[in-house]
Amino acid sequence: MKKTQSILLIAVGVLFVGANHDSPLHAATKPDDLASFVVISPRDSRYFELSNGRPYVPIGFNLVNPPRESEFDWIFQIMAANRINYVRVWLGHADWNVERDKPLQFDSERARVIDRFLAMARANGVRVKMCLEHFRDIRAERQRWSDNTIYHKANGGFYESMHEYLSSSRGREHFKAKLDWYAKRYGDEPAVFAWELWNEMNAVRDSEWLDWTRAMLPELKRRFPHNLAIQSLGSYDWENKRASYRTLCLLEDNDIAQVHRYLDEGAGWEICHGPVDVLAAQSVHELIAFDAGKPIILTETGAVKPRHTGCSELYAKDPDGTLLHDMLFAPFFSGAAGPGHVWWWRQAIEQPNLWHHFARFARAIEGLDPPAEAFKPVTIAHDRLRIYGLAGRKTFLAWCRDARNDWRTELVEGHKPETLTDVRIDLSHIRIPAGASVQLYDPWTDTQSQVVLRDDAITIPSLHRSVVLRIERP
Repeated sequence: MKKTQSILLIAVGVLFVGANHDSPLHAATKPDDLASFVVISPRDSRYFELSNGRPYVPIGFNLVNPPRESEFDWIFQIMAANRINYVRVWLGHADWNVERDKPLQFDSERARVIDRFLAMARANGVRVKMCLEHFRDIRAERQRWSDNTIYHKANGGFYESMHEYLSSSRGREHFKAKLDWYAKRYGDEPAVFAWELWNEMNAVRDSEWLDWTRAMLPELKRRFPHNLAIQSLGSYDWENKRASYRTLCLLEDNDIAQVHRYLDEGAGWEICHGPVDVLAAQSVHELIAFDAGKPIILTETGAVKPRHTGCSELYAKDPDGTLLHDMLFAPFFSGAAGPGHVWWWRQAIEQPNLWHHFARFARAIEGLDPPAEAFKPVTIAHDRLRIYGLAGRKTFLAWCRDARNDWRTELVEGHKPETLTDVRIDLSHIRIPAGASVQLYDPWTDTQSQVVLRDDAITIPSLHRSVVLRIERP
């Protein structure tokens, strides 16, 4: 039986206003692109572009734990095949840590692995976020995976505690010396997306994250003037973290408004228990409300066991990749500068072989120049779908998600997603000029189709989980 649905589009009067722009996103990579740095767009500070003026949307994931060096050729081949242009790495990971034996003694042989990775990234047009530190305590003996033992006085280090390292002049000079070493080696590297001070620094024991961050972000900028400088906080899973997130997003020297948000049924914030598209979109909306005027990125997302006690078992039940799909699409279509960047890459991407979802996202936004569009997220109401819209000068985009299908219904309760037919979309609130192109893109089948506008409405013949609507001025 055919099911007819109606959609109400609200607050999209800004559509199709302004000059036409060339939109080269995802056009063939040029040599000049590979030598260009990622910068905040001077045309719209909520988005990125390359220093040669071409738009850049970071499509990728957290490459933590990193692949073995023997896997480098494979990982870059598969990223290139699926249009992935961004990864995040932890420089403090055991396999990459250049300060692994004694404080302030840096291992050039270990750095050779980083050298090769960055060279391959540069050749393939992949930008790398370099997260400098992730340890959370300094102890004489390791008790947790995140402990640093070589910095402790009992092992030949300089500090009795994390507090001493973060607050003392010696500890801060130590960190700056490490920055100097990296700057000498990678200080003019276009393959670097950004330098990140610390992973989730508010989770550090005896954390004085704000004072330390205010002191160290300018140090990053002095040493890496061509790269972005950023800091990160732990998962935004309690409302009482809003003040910390607002403070970090508004820090002048923090170039990007980053957020971490997971599907976590143990989180204190109820929204983290629900549909992935909703929790991802809401995290972006929270940061938009801070009005920092910076690019927003959901830079860590995924599904975890309650209270981050491990990787969720849902990934093994999700061969189609509905979790990954929602993590990619929801943030960008809610106003972020890119898709969500998933954690647990082995479980979420490699093992189920879901790499194609990145290529599908890239195709959905192909040809866009986000800074030229000056996109505004729009509110769209519907009795069956959740519609995430972006209204721009030339283009209107909408990701239409079946609200009755989510991880719980499909992966836990076992209900297969329904295929909706003849879904009617009322476009009367959009000023659509004559001759505008109206297209649908199905990211599940990787197919595009034209639809006809009649009486200020279109009809989607078939919708299975989600579809992308795209309207472009002639």
